Parts: sequence; C-alpha cells; structure tokens
Amino acid sequence: MALRKSVFAGSWYPDTAAGCETAIAGFLKADGLPPPPDRPLVGGIVPHAGWFFSGSIACRVIHALRQDPPPDVFVLFGMHLHPAAAHHIMTAGAWETPFGNLAVEEELAAALARRFAFTIEKPGRYTQDNTIELQLPFISYFFKGVKIVPIGAAPSPGAIEIGTAAVDIGRELGLRIKVLGSTDLTHYGANYGFSPEGSGAQAVRWVREQNDREMVDTMLALDPQAVIQRALAHQNACCAGAAAAALAAGLRLGARRADTVAYATSYDKHPGESFVGYVGIVF
Repeated sequence: MALRKSVFAGSWYPDTAAGCETAIAGFLKADGLPPPPDRPLVGGIVPHAGWFFSGSIACRVIHALRQDPPPDVFVLFGMHLHPAAAHHIMTAGAWETPFGNLAVEEELAAALARRFAFTIEKPGRYTQDNTIELQLPFISYFFKGVKIVPIGAAPSPGAIEIGTAAVDIGRELGLRIKVLGSTDLTHYGANYGFSPEGSGAQAVRWVREQNDREMVDTMLALDPQAVIQRALAHQNACCAGAAAAALAAGLRLGARRADTVAYATSYDKHPGESFVGYVGIVF
C-alpha cells in the first residue's frame, strides 16, 4: 500500500510511538478527563497547532469520542484553503503515524471523488499541511484499526455539501462514521497582519471574549453556514470550511447539541504580541 509520509513528526509532535504515548498520558493527566458524555458523540472540532500549544485540547476531544460501537472510519476535514480554492481528498493509500499506518477508506473516498470536483492528493504528491496530520497519532492510538478519509474543505458552500454527502454515502456502504473538523481560531498580531485592537492586554481580552467567543458560540449552535460567513468577515477561524463540513456531517449523523471541551490561546503558554486561539468541541 502506498504510504503518505508524515511531515511534522519530530517537530510539531513526537516522531516515535513512545514519545507520543508519553505526551498523550501527560495531556490526559494534566488536563483531566472530560465527564462521561450523557449522549452518543459523533464528532468534534479540534485545533492544529504544535502539540506543545494545543495538543492537549485535540487529545481530549478525540479521547471523548471513544464510545461503543467504535467507528469504522474517521472523516477528517482540514487544510488552509481560501474560498475559491478547490477541495482536496486523498482517495487511496495510507498515512504514516508513529503508531502505525492509517489506511484510507477507499470505497467511501472514491465515491465522494466521483460526486464532487476535488484535487486528488496522492501518497507521493500532496500539499504539505498540518491540520489533519497532527490529529492522526491520537486517532491511531485511541481507535485501533480505524480507517480515514482526509478531506481539505475550502470555506465555501461546497464544504457543507461534502460533509453531508460523506455521511449519506457512508451509510449506504454500511460504515460507522465519526467526523473531525480541524481549525484554529483568531490569528492575532503582526505575524498574521491582523491587529484591529492594538496590542497588549486589551487585544488578548478582545480575542478571547469577543472574536473567538463569537466563533465558538456559532460552532456550539451547530450552524455551518454561519461559521463560514463569520470567519470570512471576522478572521476568527483559519479553516472554516473544515469546521463547517464537520458540523454539517455531525448534523446528518444526528447531533443536536455541542459542548466545549476546552479553550485556550497560544498566549497562555507563550505571551507575545502575536498569538492564536484554540477550541475543542464535541457534538
């Protein structure tokens, strides 16, 4: 099976199984486990910075999705794409992780590729992007034997259609599905060319209490269209298409409520004039 090699292992997260396992144990111990969900969970929203900054949040979301029966496939939505960009999909092969390779669910991926206009990513030809790769060690660790369908979802109406179709096709194939959307929130400061509230404590407070809060509330409302609209208007989600696609898929899977697992910013660990917001959500 053709293998897509990891790009960020050894820099953004550990490149060995032992290193990843130690990090995961630390995330769960340091932050505690979320309370047992009082309903079935079908998916979540995760951040995608290096594990030092946001790995604990992503880990807790993916850990919370461990419910019986386990899924056959994770459909993962990510990638930094602009509204006019093509959507991307990997339709064959496997993706390398420190815990072993995650195979693509090729029947589901191929069916989606026939229905929508995608740029097809291949194990030897793909766009380097951190949004999906950083989730894969968690999935491989917590969900032995699961397959994946990695999708780059641009922030356009097509992302919502793809999210819904992934569930419909998966059901036709008899697959149990869980979904993840990978996005960070506001990228603030000179490093990102976005400083509407100046700098210092006032800027941090605005990001946390207003700009990020608006996007988190929109995700909690399970409103995929508004996620895209507000992200484009207020720059408070870097991969709004991914979040919207995951929410649309979650709604199709029966989600009726979403909850915040954790929220943080990179400022919390590394104060500076430029910083990024992160949220973990389950639904």
